[in-house]
Amino acid sequence: MTLFNFIIWNGNPEIFSIGSFSLRWYGLFFALAFLIGQQIFYYIYRKEGKPEKDVDTITIYMVVATIIGARLGHVIFYQPEIIWNEPLSIFLPFELNPFRFTGLQGLASHGATIGILTGIWLLARKKKPGQNFLQLVDRIVIIVALAGAFIRLGNYFNSEIIGKPTDKPFGVVFTSHLTTYIKHADTDHIVDLVAYAKNDTVPKNKNGNVPMLVYIFFKPGATQLQIDDLVNSHITSYMATNLREYFDHDPELVSTYETTPQGNGAYAARIKTYGIARHPAQLYESISCIILFFLLLGIWNRYKANLPQGSLFGIFLIVCFGLRFVYEFLKEDQVAFESSLPINMGQILSIPLILAGIVITFLAFKRKTTEGK
Repeated sequence: MTLFNFIIWNGNPEIFSIGSFSLRWYGLFFALAFLIGQQIFYYIYRKEGKPEKDVDTITIYMVVATIIGARLGHVIFYQPEIIWNEPLSIFLPFELNPFRFTGLQGLASHGATIGILTGIWLLARKKKPGQNFLQLVDRIVIIVALAGAFIRLGNYFNSEIIGKPTDKPFGVVFTSHLTTYIKHADTDHIVDLVAYAKNDTVPKNKNGNVPMLVYIFFKPGATQLQIDDLVNSHITSYMATNLREYFDHDPELVSTYETTPQGNGAYAARIKTYGIARHPAQLYESISCIILFFLLLGIWNRYKANLPQGSLFGIFLIVCFGLRFVYEFLKEDQVAFESSLPINMGQILSIPLILAGIVITFLAFKRKTTEGK
């Protein structure tokens, strides 16, 4: 058979866990976005001859405004029912009964944008000499673009905000949710390792999804009865019902899984299934944000003090949310109600920001032209 070109992503979203607490890659990338961004801001302020101590104040405003804005944005735009059903969960990073550390689940980039602008507006009201709202925002969007790249990379590690199915060679089958479930379902602690491989011996199925093999390696001492119960009663049924976004698993294949003995006296199970290869939309946005970061940094580096106030801000809004509008066509809806909308919520929220970017950029260069006369 022809070798199917697609990528299997089985990245673990957790770096490590201790009891109910876990450090996730998303959290690490989120923190790195601010730490690296702060160092770049120090560089910008040194070049412009501004006091570097101001960067610390700006960073505090940025962190607080981003978290509050992103979280409230997600709740208001995507899950408003949380406000009256679980109001404490809006900002609590854990569940109470039973206690489990979850982090802030659900952050919206549009909300983060509104939060940051509000925070910088409050900061600019202090009226520091030579530092107004547009001057601050022009430099902050450079950092925000880089932060966007880190955040979307975190989404990729979490296997979330997935793209629509594709037959392109860079399509990704996200398997980590199945790996996580197997660990939770393995109450007898008999699973040693879970791995995935392409199955090039059969063609794609009727839906065009790619054939795969799920390998589950068991610890020595695991019995055939335990293996059958775990695979048949839990894993394959879960794939067919709860993981339909990631696997096109035919229930008729449940009885066709194979168990083979290993050299150390243990067993390995092989499950035949079909994976759904999807656009890695998170990586598209991450790469675009990196390019935007270098574009904005390059423009600032060339003009610095002569930069038309508001120009970088406007360019950021146009490029960032213009691309976001386009990429949404390649992404699955995040919440069910979006399927009834002519365009999804991400696109609806992007339109006013794009229009604002066009107006701000036009006025910035018009004002600069007028001043130059």
